Amino acid sequence: MCGIVGYIGDQQAYPIVISGLKRLEYRGYDSAGLCLNNGHLRVFKSMGKVSDLENFIGDQDVQATAGMGHTRWATHGEPSDRNAHPHASADGDLVLIHNGIIENYAALKELLIGKGYTFIGETDTEVLVNFIHYVKEINQYKLEEAIRTALREVVGAFAIVVMSRTESNKMVVAKMGSPLVIGLGSDEYFIASDATPFLNYTKKAIYLEDGEMAVVHRRKGVRVSTIASSKTVEAPIHQLKMDLESIERGGYAHFMLKEIYEQPKAIQDTFRGRLLPDEGVIRMEGLDQIKDQLLKADRILIIACGTSWHSGLVGEYLLEDLARIPVEVEYASEFRYRNPIIRATDVVIAVSQSGETADTLAAVKLAKAAGATIFGICNVVGSSIARETHAGAYTHAGPEIGVASTKAFTAQVTVLTLMALYLGRANGNLSEERYRALCLELAEIPGKIATMLETDGQTIAIAKKIKEYSNALYLGRGYSFPVALEGALKLKEISYIHAEGYPAAEMKHGPIALIDDNMPVIVIAPKNGHYDKIVSNVQEVHARKGYIIAIINTDDTEIRKVAKHVIDILPSSECFSPLLTTIPLQLLSYHVAVLRGCNVDQPRNLAKSVTVE
Repeated sequence: MCGIVGYIGDQQAYPIVISGLKRLEYRGYDSAGLCLNNGHLRVFKSMGKVSDLENFIGDQDVQATAGMGHTRWATHGEPSDRNAHPHASADGDLVLIHNGIIENYAALKELLIGKGYTFIGETDTEVLVNFIHYVKEINQYKLEEAIRTALREVVGAFAIVVMSRTESNKMVVAKMGSPLVIGLGSDEYFIASDATPFLNYTKKAIYLEDGEMAVVHRRKGVRVSTIASSKTVEAPIHQLKMDLESIERGGYAHFMLKEIYEQPKAIQDTFRGRLLPDEGVIRMEGLDQIKDQLLKADRILIIACGTSWHSGLVGEYLLEDLARIPVEVEYASEFRYRNPIIRATDVVIAVSQSGETADTLAAVKLAKAAGATIFGICNVVGSSIARETHAGAYTHAGPEIGVASTKAFTAQVTVLTLMALYLGRANGNLSEERYRALCLELAEIPGKIATMLETDGQTIAIAKKIKEYSNALYLGRGYSFPVALEGALKLKEISYIHAEGYPAAEMKHGPIALIDDNMPVIVIAPKNGHYDKIVSNVQEVHARKGYIIAIINTDDTEIRKVAKHVIDILPSSECFSPLLTTIPLQLLSYHVAVLRGCNVDQPRNLAKSVTVE
């Protein structure tokens, strides 16, 4: 969730930290704060966005060559000035920022109160900084050893940065379950939740592993060790391939709109080098590594959360249809707690844009411990899930800053499509002729999406008609059912209109009671698969005066007769239809949200990467 930024070197820290917080604000925007260190620690924090923090600081003295900042997504304690990070120890000697949840904070707080400590706010983070202070004082430890000792008693997830008034030439960082990366400049060092805050300063980075900590010293550099031991750990240095342009809006009004329009490129990049359509070749190193396990698997389990769960559901349709391998799709948050049956003959596919989703990561570790083979689909190179799995594939969608996932969804579906084609050919379920035809058609999908994006006027006009409605129903059959779920999620998360997705035939088992002329019903009905059946469902909605908006092929005359509005899509094989039909639903949600005055890139109560339970 929360965003962490730190800097120590010879430059002024304040502009670097503020700029970094703005780039990480997609991770949380309830409140923001920073601490500057020029021999003494000065803390500034404010409820609201980073811009509110800037206004609060105003023309106050911000001279310092070391500092750290935090943008918060509230877990413990409501959004407020006093609960904002950084948090200081009671005597002001230590200041700490934190992403994660300390599960045993109540017991630690009770201990500290018994020792005379007092607390200003309600957060687990304030407890943590005072607990480190307590350990430091009673043992007369240096900062690093105090943190190491204290964290051995902590239960939960965390990424922390700590500064000390008495040890001002360094910062100490530690990680368990929440991401943390250290950027290596020329005699200067950067700390962040991800690499975006320091891309214009350095492309060299160390990704801390769970259970690791590091001392980042102004003159001595970075020394990585573990929470368990003070022995130095050799940490690999990664060369970042991300560029600054990819994390800027580039003239678009919002990141979400930019990312919608980036989908032709994101899909093309995802199968570049993997799909050779003219040769009929799909080449994926990660699949080659576990090919035998996949072909011998009793079943495939797909685990994910949110939008990634929807892409996993599309993956179930693809893998069962094209490869005839049994698939189950699980919410990671439920899978890890319901005592699931996991066998060594299972292959688990973990899907996560960030690669840091806490529930998915925990489910991966559970399945791995049970002996299953784990394959990861992630967008972020070097992320925790990517490192935890046996094999995997990156989606190459590029940074996705908008909280509502768009290009990550279609890129995930693209990887799952490549997997289904690869396995369908390998196990003989797909004839060579059909396999080659599908490979050629898949290569045309980015061009079709680009053409569809040129006709955005249809979605804008419809958005103006439905922006004041309070509810919406999304219907689809077959491959279009997961798209209906995803379309409903997009509308509710950025426009705050209540929306639900259903299999079209299930409408008669309850939801049809809701339908009247005040209920927009968005029907995903490409002219393939079970088209005749969904025409009947549309007629049922029409008979009850439902406000029908249909996603249909350009040559569809049947549904066009009864729909209030239509959005035209280009034809495709049924297995590729989700890559096309999801595009107008993303645009529709975007335009409705803009017209309603919602913050599209930073919807209320949401953050981009869910790194806590």
